[in-house]
Amino acid sequence: MAKGFYVSKSLGLVGLVTGAAALVTIVALSVVYDREKTRNTKSPADDGVTATMAVSISTTQSVPKDPWDHYRLPDALSPVSYNITLWPRLQVNQDGLYIFTGQSAVVFECKKPTDLILIHSNKLNLTLINGRHARLTGLGGATPPTIKDSWLQVETEFLVIQLNGKLSAGKIYMLFTEFKGELADDLEGFYRSEYTEDGVLKVVATSQMQPTYARKAFPCFDEPAMKAVFHITLFHDRGTVALSNGRDLETINTTKDGFEVTMTRFEPTERMSTYLLAFIVSDFDHVTGSVRIWARRKAVSEGQGDYALNVTGPMLRFYEKYYNTSYPLSKSDQIALPDFNAGAMENWGLITYRETALLFDSEISSVGNKERVTTVVAHELAHMWFGNLVTLRWWNDLWLNEGFASYVEYLGADYAEPTWNIKEQIILYDVHKVFAVDALASSHPLSRKEEEVNRPAEISEMFNTISYSKGAAVLRMLSEFLTEPVFARGLSSYLNKFAFNNTVYTDLWDHLQKVTNQQELPDTVHNIMNRWVLQMGFPVVTIDTTNGKITQKHFLLDPDSVVERPSPYNYTWFVPIKWMKGGVEQETSGSEWLLVNLKMSGYYRVNYNLENWERLLNQLNTDHLVIPVINRAQILDDAFNLMIDMIWILNTMYCNITRYLYQERDYIPWESAIRNLNYYILMFDRGPGYGALQAYLKKQITPLFEHFRTITANWTKVPVGHNDQYNQINAISFACMTGVEACRVLTRSWFREWMRNPHRNPIHPNLKSTVYCNAIAAGGVEEWDFAWMMLKNATVATEAAKLRGALACTKAPWLLNRYLEYSLDPAQIRKQDATATISNVASNVVGMPLAWAFVRARWSYIFSEYGGGSFSFSNLINAVTRRFSTEFELKQLKQFKEDNAHVGSGSGTLALEQAIEKTSANIRWVAENQQHIINWFTSESR
Repeated sequence: MAKGFYVSKSLGLVGLVTGAAALVTIVALSVVYDREKTRNTKSPADDGVTATMAVSISTTQSVPKDPWDHYRLPDALSPVSYNITLWPRLQVNQDGLYIFTGQSAVVFECKKPTDLILIHSNKLNLTLINGRHARLTGLGGATPPTIKDSWLQVETEFLVIQLNGKLSAGKIYMLFTEFKGELADDLEGFYRSEYTEDGVLKVVATSQMQPTYARKAFPCFDEPAMKAVFHITLFHDRGTVALSNGRDLETINTTKDGFEVTMTRFEPTERMSTYLLAFIVSDFDHVTGSVRIWARRKAVSEGQGDYALNVTGPMLRFYEKYYNTSYPLSKSDQIALPDFNAGAMENWGLITYRETALLFDSEISSVGNKERVTTVVAHELAHMWFGNLVTLRWWNDLWLNEGFASYVEYLGADYAEPTWNIKEQIILYDVHKVFAVDALASSHPLSRKEEEVNRPAEISEMFNTISYSKGAAVLRMLSEFLTEPVFARGLSSYLNKFAFNNTVYTDLWDHLQKVTNQQELPDTVHNIMNRWVLQMGFPVVTIDTTNGKITQKHFLLDPDSVVERPSPYNYTWFVPIKWMKGGVEQETSGSEWLLVNLKMSGYYRVNYNLENWERLLNQLNTDHLVIPVINRAQILDDAFNLMIDMIWILNTMYCNITRYLYQERDYIPWESAIRNLNYYILMFDRGPGYGALQAYLKKQITPLFEHFRTITANWTKVPVGHNDQYNQINAISFACMTGVEACRVLTRSWFREWMRNPHRNPIHPNLKSTVYCNAIAAGGVEEWDFAWMMLKNATVATEAAKLRGALACTKAPWLLNRYLEYSLDPAQIRKQDATATISNVASNVVGMPLAWAFVRARWSYIFSEYGGGSFSFSNLINAVTRRFSTEFELKQLKQFKEDNAHVGSGSGTLALEQAIEKTSANIRWVAENQQHIINWFTSESR
C-alpha cells in the first residue's frame, strides 16, 4: 500500500478529484476532523493529551452514607485463595425444594487497616456461628479482632461484618462461612437444569457466575479484579459425575449425613476471577480427544458432540500460535446444557454451552447450526487467553473482552473451516448490526466511566451489541491498519506481561504502540483509538469527487435527535481510508467511479456526490462483479441508511441501487439488502402501500429463486458453496414472503409430506426453518398442532429450536395467544427460551400487537421471573417495539415506561430508551418518505 499523509479541514482537505486531473492523494490513514471546531472548544485531547475516561451524562443520585450501601468493594482486603465444598441435592427435600449446602474458607490479605469486612453474598442462608454469620481467624501469627456484629445487606448483596478492632495491613486472615441455598431453575449462580431421557426425569446441578452470580453460590469477593486460587470439592450422588475448572485429583465413595455419596476433589485453579468458576454435577457422558465434550448420554451416543470435538483441537492450536502463548490450563472441558441462559460461557477449563451452540447432528442440523457451533466454540476458546488469563479490571471495559473474542472468533473459525470464507461475515453479523444501534443518540461509548457501571443490572446492561459487535468492528479496523502480524505481536506482549492479572484497556494500547513504532501513523495508538472508544457513535465520511473535499460528520439515524452526551473529541475521529478507483485498488487517476472503505475495514459509512453515486450504480447494473462482494453489501447498507438521513429528492437514486439485485447471486449482498428492505416491510406491512412493496420485491427475488431451482435440479441437490447454501435459504424465504406461488406450493407440499409420515422428514435441514414457518403461516390448527407435537418429541436441540421459532409464524390470533401463554409455562417452554418465544411472536405482523399487549400485562411477572439481569432481556424489548411507527404507539411506549417505573427494566433499561428514540425516528421517516417510496415501488413493479 502506498504511503499516505493526514489532512484536516483547516488545511483545505486533500482532494480525491475525478475527471482530467489525477487523484492527488493516496491516503492510507486519513485524519478527517475539524481542527477549527476543536480549537474553539479547546479539548485537552487535541493537544496530544490522551483522554483516559469517557464523559457521561451526570445523574443525580443520593450518595450512600455507609460502605455497605455502595455496590463496589472497598480496597482494604484482597483474596488469596478459597477452599470451597458444595453438595447439591438432586432430589427435592421435605419442603419440595432442591437445595445445596456448602462451606467456604477464604484466605485474604489486609491491604489497609480496617474494622470492616464486606464480602458478597446473595440468596444464601448462612449458618450462625456463635451468633455471627462467619468465623474469622488469623494465619501466620496474625491475631484477628472479634466480630462485633454481622448482617446481610440485601440491596447491595453484601455480608457485612463489623469488628471490635482493626485488621492489620500486610497480615493474612481467613473467613469461614457455612451456608444453604436453593438449587433453583433461575439459570443464575448454582442452579438446576432438568431434562427427560427415556421417560426418566433427570436433574443437573450447574452454574452461571458471570457477571455477578458467584455470590449466589458461596460468599466471595465477587469482582473481576479480586482474583484468587480456588480449591473445589464437590459431594454428589453416586453414579453422577462432578466437573469443575481443574482436573479431578481424587474421587472416592463415602457417606455424608447418612447418605451414600461420592466426593470429588479438584486440583487448585490458577489465579482467576470468581465469574469464571464452574461447578457441574450430572450423569452426562463425553467424547474425548485433545479435549472432552460432555452432553446428555443419548446426544453423545448419537455423535452430536463429534463435530465440536473435531474443530476444538485445531482452534486451540491456532490460538496458541496466534497469541504466541501456550494454553494455560491442564485440561479443557466443554459441556452442553439443556437449560442455559446465554449462548455459552467461557468458564476457565469448563466452558458451558446451550445445546444448540455445541451439539451438531449431521442428519438433522443445518449448515447454520454447524457454523454456529464453530463460531461460538471459537469465541469461547479465544477467551481462555484474552479475558481469562488476562482479565479486565472492571465491567466498564467489558467491550475489550467481548469485542476481542467477537473479532478473533472469525479467525479461529476460518482456521477450522477455511473453505467457508467466514471472515467476510463479520460485516453482516457485527458491523452492519451495530451500526443500527450506534447511530442512536442514546448509544454509549465502548468504555464507560467506572461510576456509571455499579449495580448488577448496570453491569448486565453492558452485555450488549455495542460491547460485542462495535468492539469487534473497531478492533478489526485497528488490526487492518496496523496489519494483522503487528496486531498479533502486540497481543502476545500484552498477554505475557499481564498473565494471571488484571488490566485496563489502555494497557493494550501501550503494547501495540511498542510494536508499531516503525509504522507511519498520524498519532499514537492511544490518541487514534481513544476517539473510537471514549465517544459513542461513528462518522459518515463524505467525499466529493468534483472538488476533492473530504468531510466527516457524526452519523445519526434521526438527524434531528439531540445528542446529550458530550464528547472530549467533539464527535470527530481518526478515519482510516482505503479505496478502489475504476476497479483498481488504490488507483490514482482517471474519471471512473471511486469506492472508499475497501472491504469495509473501517468503522464508518461513506457518502459521495451524486455523480459518483451514479457511476457506482451504473457499474452495478453493467458488471457488478467488478466491485468486491463485501463492498456491494456496503453500498447497499450505506445507501439505505443514508436515505433515511436525507431528503427524498436524493432518495430515488438510493432506491435505484436495488434494481441491480435482479442479477445478484452472492449471499452477502443479498443478505445486506434483505436486512435493509426488512425495514420497509416493518414500516409498511400494516398499511395500504404494502402491496406495491411486495410486488417490487417479488420481481427482484424471482430470478434468484429460479437460479437455485436450476442449480439444485429442482430442489433435489444441495448447493456446493457454504454461502450459496445460505443464499438458497434467502431465495426461498423471501420468495414465499413476497408471494411467489411456486415457493408457497413447494413449502406446503414438503410439510404435508412430512405430516403424512412423521418418521420421515423430506425437508433438508438447511431449509427447515423457512419451510416450517411458511407452511405453518399458510396452514391452520392442524399444521400448528403437528409442529407442536414434533417439538415436544424432539431430541435434538437444533430441531426443537427450528420448530419453536416456526410455531410463531401462524396467522391465527388465537393460536398465537395460546403460544404466548405457553411461553411463561416452564412445563411447555424452557425458561431459557421464554423471552425468545415472545420475541418470535412479535416478529409476526399478526402477533406483534398480541405480544405487546401480553408483555404490558405480564411485565412485572416477566421481569421478576425471567429478566432483571438476563442477557436476552433487551432483545425482548427490541422485538416487541421494532414495528412502532405511530404517535399512538409512541404514547403507549412512554406510558409503559412510566407505569413500570416502580418495577424497573433491569438490563433492558437502555433498550427501552432506544425503543422510544427509534419509534420517534420511524414516525418522522414514515411521514416524510412513505408516499414517495410507495409511488416509486408502484412504478418499478409494473
